[in-house]
Amino acid sequence: MTAARPGVDAQQPHPRTAPETTSRATDRKPAPTRRGAADPVKALMHRHRELCERAVDPLEIAAGLEAHGVTDRTAARFRHRDVFSLAEEMYARVSRDDTGAPPRDAVAVQPPRAGWAVLALLPGVLCAAAVTGVRLTDGRLRLALAVGGVLAVALGVRMAFRRGPLSNPPGTHAWRTPPGTRLWTYWLLAYALLGDGLLRAADGGGPDGLPTGVAGGAWSTATAPVLALTLACAPAAWCAHRFAVRAQRKLATSRGLEDFADSVRPLLLGTFALFLCALTALLALCGTALGEPAAYGQAVTLGALLLLARLLTVHGFTRAPALALGAAAATEGTALATDLIGRLPGCGFLATPVETVLGSWGPGGIPALACGAAALALLFHTTRTLTRASAHAPANEPR
Repeated sequence: MTAARPGVDAQQPHPRTAPETTSRATDRKPAPTRRGAADPVKALMHRHRELCERAVDPLEIAAGLEAHGVTDRTAARFRHRDVFSLAEEMYARVSRDDTGAPPRDAVAVQPPRAGWAVLALLPGVLCAAAVTGVRLTDGRLRLALAVGGVLAVALGVRMAFRRGPLSNPPGTHAWRTPPGTRLWTYWLLAYALLGDGLLRAADGGGPDGLPTGVAGGAWSTATAPVLALTLACAPAAWCAHRFAVRAQRKLATSRGLEDFADSVRPLLLGTFALFLCALTALLALCGTALGEPAAYGQAVTLGALLLLARLLTVHGFTRAPALALGAAAATEGTALATDLIGRLPGCGFLATPVETVLGSWGPGGIPALACGAAALALLFHTTRTLTRASAHAPANEPR
């Protein structure tokens, strides 16, 4: 009995052997992968691979992420406190060539170059020469100088916008100014020069009295506002340069998108106010030198509208400037057309709004109201767009 029991026991497995074997076999099986264990930052880098590879610093990645809708709240899902912290990790993890472009801080702190500074003065110098030539001549020579002066000033403005802070930033896919924006700008400047005199002639004699007024020289031109606006290209370029440099510095020191927006908004408003002060001083100077009314209302509002439109265009926002300039030009054209049509029999009611403005503020009230309303709307839009980090990074297409 005692000898047989060990044999039987030897043939039967130990009760603990099967469970242990099953447990070891289970341990050898690979654990199922969890989606939560995946690297979310790596997936985000793959999604924005081109942005990460071409970036010269983490700030450019942060601006690009914001342009694609990534906010500080979104960065929290990637275990980062803000977009800047997320961009720093993405910049550190991406592989790049060390011989790439220099850091943006080195580019941003460069002083203004004499090249674009001289070009910014060119429109004002050409306009001053044209105004002087027109005032010292008469007859056909005067007309020829006026036409040549207009073409020369247009060429000077175009050259001023090809380089410097009022031009498209280098190293990006440059976006062109929409043709509609150019057309409306030409209209607004032409109205600043001829609109008040044309409106006076139309209001005084209607369609029958207009040719006589033009031929007889009663159709006056406002050269002082136009001269001041062309001279203001230089302070506009300096203000744009100042805003771009200081915005880059604040981008480097900010630790959140809201922090950057709060610091850039006063800078933008201060730069805008500084340009308006310079334009007002130029208007007073030109009005005194030419012996003409300075036309502060329509000239200041038009200058504000043109500066905001150019700042937005330089940073890639081209739709809003076209709409604002088009609305101001359409308002001026509609006012002039309704005043002319109101002289026809039975259509006098159409000219009532224009006559009300003329009686209260004079001919300059119409462009002042049109450009002022458009500039105010564009200023509100600018404080929302140019205070974002994405507005100060290179963009590939208009927005």
